[in-house]
Amino acid sequence: MNTKKIIRIKSKDEIGVLRQAGRILSLISEEIKRSLKSGITTKDIDSLAESLMKKHKVAPAFKGYRGFPCSVCTSVNQEVVHGIPKNRSLKDGDIISVDLGIIFNDFYSDTAFTIGVGTITPELKRLLDVTEKSLYVGIDKARPENHLSDISHAIQTFVEAHHLSVVREFVGHGIGRNLHEEPEVPNFGPAHCGPILEEGMVLAIEPMVNLGTYKTRILEDGWTVVTEDGKPSAHFEHSVAIMANGPLILTQK
Repeated sequence: MNTKKIIRIKSKDEIGVLRQAGRILSLISEEIKRSLKSGITTKDIDSLAESLMKKHKVAPAFKGYRGFPCSVCTSVNQEVVHGIPKNRSLKDGDIISVDLGIIFNDFYSDTAFTIGVGTITPELKRLLDVTEKSLYVGIDKARPENHLSDISHAIQTFVEAHHLSVVREFVGHGIGRNLHEEPEVPNFGPAHCGPILEEGMVLAIEPMVNLGTYKTRILEDGWTVVTEDGKPSAHFEHSVAIMANGPLILTQK
């Protein structure tokens, strides 16, 4: 199969709509970040996110997707991704990853961040810092004529240089008129492999980084992914358009 044929190139007008969607999602993300204090429940976060989506006249991308019951994913401490909001209160010293997506004018936007609640340990702060920086290291490789795996390799190399591990089982993806499009965007692998990046491709780049082993398992709820060794995990994500002059981060102000 010719992979290039199934990676949809977006027009300038389509990227314009995706940029509008990304700005709205960024505003929602910032309001959610400000709410994350000790005592708030993950269900409260989901309710807030849904109310903000209504305020901005966008639809939740995740609710009902493959049966997911909520508008956002909330993953606490050793939870990596796809955590289901519930009546769990956050406490000082926790870290929480919030993954959220919206539908705007028939286009999808997707972002994620991890934040500390109150005062977190230096070890957790380093985990968050390295994971967030690895996202931007990967984004910097999202340029025409680079290979897709140049993004993957840059993220893995940066993370492992800081003695942390990159999750293998869950990866980034293309995004546009669908939440998940081709290509998959791993956060690990050799450089100079896979499709050559072209102007107009749009990718959701999302490193998930663990303090211990990269291995994960899924809980009995069928959604929540946790680290196999019970150590904490962090997750950052932006939707990014590949432009002639370099990467355009869509999911920021």
